[in-house]
Amino acid sequence: MRFTLLIPAIGLVAACNTVAPVGGPDFNTPAYQAQREAQLAGQGYTGNPLLGPSEVTEQQLGAPGTDAPVPSGDNADLASATAAALASTSGQSTIISEPSPVEDPISNGISDEQDFEAVSGRRTIESDAARIEQNRQTYQVVEPTAVPQRGTDGQPNVVQYALNTSNPVGTQLYSRAGFNLEAKAQRNCARYPSADQAQIDFLSNGGPQRDRKGLDPDGDGYACGWDPSAFRSAVNN
Repeated sequence: MRFTLLIPAIGLVAACNTVAPVGGPDFNTPAYQAQREAQLAGQGYTGNPLLGPSEVTEQQLGAPGTDAPVPSGDNADLASATAAALASTSGQSTIISEPSPVEDPISNGISDEQDFEAVSGRRTIESDAARIEQNRQTYQVVEPTAVPQRGTDGQPNVVQYALNTSNPVGTQLYSRAGFNLEAKAQRNCARYPSADQAQIDFLSNGGPQRDRKGLDPDGDGYACGWDPSAFRSAVNN
């Protein structure tokens, strides 16, 4: 029974010791070992490490005198373009452009007179004194002149009328006679674009003593609710 079990075990050991086929890559030659050491050290051949020495070609090793593989196809065009670009820039020094100087803030219309650090770099007590003296020499005093008179176009001046009167609106100074004066005034005042225009027409036709068009039914001298207080306040302020 023991002898029967030893036969399969011997067969398994024999299967594990299979000899590599003749004619495959020779990994034990000194040349391949030297190549492998150079590859691990980052030198020399950079191709497929599984290829044996007999299968390595010149194209895989690289062009003579170089360590880089020989490019082919599209890689060859890219390599040629890169080499041409490097050749065109060889021997040329890199030029670093200087930054443009900062413009003077005063020259472009922006003043930096409120910046102490900026002003202290170009101003001194003596220069400020000279500048003040120069400004004094060019300073001109404008003498006051009389206010020009308002031109007249033949119409009454409502501003002057407002300043010459003092009675408030609604205080009767002039007598008015007739019936339905308020209704008549409302109807006639609607014809004017503003109370100022109504007051001008009122004064042009005998006002304030007479009210020929029925614009001042309460007899205060102000037509169609015209109020002189705004002109009086402007003068007092």
